[in-house]
Amino acid sequence: MATTSTTEITTTEDVVMKTDDDVVVDEGEEEEKTEEKKQRQRFLLETGSLQRRLLIYGISGTLAAVGAWLVLAIAVDNVSILIEGGGMHLDNLVGHVAPGYEKVEKVFKRNFADGWEREGASITVYHKDRVIVDLQGGYADKASGRKWTPDTRTVVFSTTKAVGAVCVAILVDRGYISYDDKMSKIWPEFAQNGKENITIDWLMSHRAGLAALDMPISIEDANDFAKMSEVIASQKPNWEPGTKSGYHAITYGWIVDQIVRRADPQGRSVGRFFKEEVADVHGIDFHIGLPPSEEHTVSRLSMPSTMHLFREIVHDPRVLIVLAVFNLRPPNSIARKIAANPTWFKLEQDVNTFNNPTLHAMEQVAALGITKSRDLARLFSLVQQGKLFSKDLLEKFRVPQVQGIDEVVMTPLPKGHGFLYERHPMSGKKWLVGHPGYGGSTIMMDLDDGITIAYVSNGLKTGMGELTRTYRHLRDAVFECLEKQKNGARVFIEDAVQAVAA
Repeated sequence: MATTSTTEITTTEDVVMKTDDDVVVDEGEEEEKTEEKKQRQRFLLETGSLQRRLLIYGISGTLAAVGAWLVLAIAVDNVSILIEGGGMHLDNLVGHVAPGYEKVEKVFKRNFADGWEREGASITVYHKDRVIVDLQGGYADKASGRKWTPDTRTVVFSTTKAVGAVCVAILVDRGYISYDDKMSKIWPEFAQNGKENITIDWLMSHRAGLAALDMPISIEDANDFAKMSEVIASQKPNWEPGTKSGYHAITYGWIVDQIVRRADPQGRSVGRFFKEEVADVHGIDFHIGLPPSEEHTVSRLSMPSTMHLFREIVHDPRVLIVLAVFNLRPPNSIARKIAANPTWFKLEQDVNTFNNPTLHAMEQVAALGITKSRDLARLFSLVQQGKLFSKDLLEKFRVPQVQGIDEVVMTPLPKGHGFLYERHPMSGKKWLVGHPGYGGSTIMMDLDDGITIAYVSNGLKTGMGELTRTYRHLRDAVFECLEKQKNGARVFIEDAVQAVAA
C-alpha cells in the first residue's frame, strides 16, 4: 500500500513539475510574442509617422508652389498694368441678357476691365430658338479709335471650318453624297499617289494625310479652282490615309470646296453654295468671300504683346503647349511644312496678313470666314433646330470620331465630320461640338440642352477654344446660369405638385 501510495505521489509531483515546466515555456513564448508585437507596433508607428510627414511635406510643398504661382500671377498682372496701362472701361456696351444670365454680362465686362480683352469682342448665346445673351463692345480698331458697333464684322479663323462642315452635311442630307463615299467617286483624278481609298469621311475628319502641300501655293493659285484641283489631286499623302488624324489647318478649305463643287448639282463653289442655300434663305450675315464694298465693316486684328502672352502663360501654363506646337517643331515636320506654304498666311507680331482685304475676298472655308457673333450663333441654332439638315444626321455629330493624339499638333484633338469637340464644363456632361478658331473666336453647341454659344474677338489670344481665357469664363458662366435656371424650375414644379397634392 505504502509503495503504491508513494509511487502515486511521485507521479503526481512529476506531473506537477512537468506542468510547471510547460507553464514556464509558455510564458517565455508569450514574452517573445509580446516583444515582436511591440516591435511591429513601433515599426508601424514609425512608418505611419514617416508617411504622414511625407504627406504633410507634399501638401505643404504643393500649397507653397501654388502660393508662389499666385504671387507671380498677381505680380505679372500688376507689371502688365504699369507697362500697358489698366483695363478698358467698357463705355459702349450694347446688347442684353435674359433674366438669370446676369453673370455672363459681369464676366464680359470683367474681361475688359482686367485687360484680357484688349480690343473688341462679342458673344451671343441661343437657348433653342431664343436669344438669351447678346453682348458686344470695345474697339473694332483701338489704334485708330474706331469703336465696335452692331455692324462690326470679324475674321473668325478656323471657326469657319464648322460652316464648311455644315455645307457638306447639307449635301449628305440631300443624298448627293455619303460620308462613306470614296472621293474618287465624284473626282476620278483624285485617285493618284495612294489616294484611291480616301473617303469623304476621312477628308472631313482630317485622316486623309493631306495636311501639307508640296507645291508652293500663290494667292492666284488659291483663287483658281482648276489649279487647286490639280495640286490636291497630284499630292502624295503625308501619311498612310486612314491610319492617323492630323489637323488640316489650311488645306481643309480647298478640300471642302472641291467636295461641294463636285457634289452640288449646280457645281457651285463653297462660298456661293453657302450664300444661296443658307445665308440668303435665312438672313445669315456670314461671308466666305467678303465683297470689297463691305470691307469697312471688318475689325482690325491685333496680335498679343509679349506681356499679354506672359500673362496667358502664368494664368494657364497649357498655353506653352500651343507655343511649342508652333515654334519648337523640327524643320521637316508636317507642322513646319503647313506654316511654310502658303507664305502669304502670316500671324506674327509685325506681320498679320489676315488684315489684308485681298484675303478677305477669298473663298477659303478653313480660315477666312467673316461674321458677327449673333449671326454665327443663329446659324448653329438653326442647325440644332433641324432647319438646315435633319436632326437624325445631327445625332451622328454628337460624339467625336477621333480622340487620339493629333499627328500635326501633337496633342489630343477630338474631331469628326468637320467639327472639333470640347469637354463639357459641367460634370456629368460629355461634349460640346463646333469649332474654335485661332485667337479665341469659337462656335460650340450643347446638343442636350439646345445651347449655342458664339464668341468673336479681334484682340487675338495665343490659344484657341478651351485655352482662351475670355471665352472659357464666358462659356462657364453660361452653363452655370443655365443649371441654376433648371434647378429653379425643378423646385418650382416640385412645389406646385406638392401644393396640388395638399
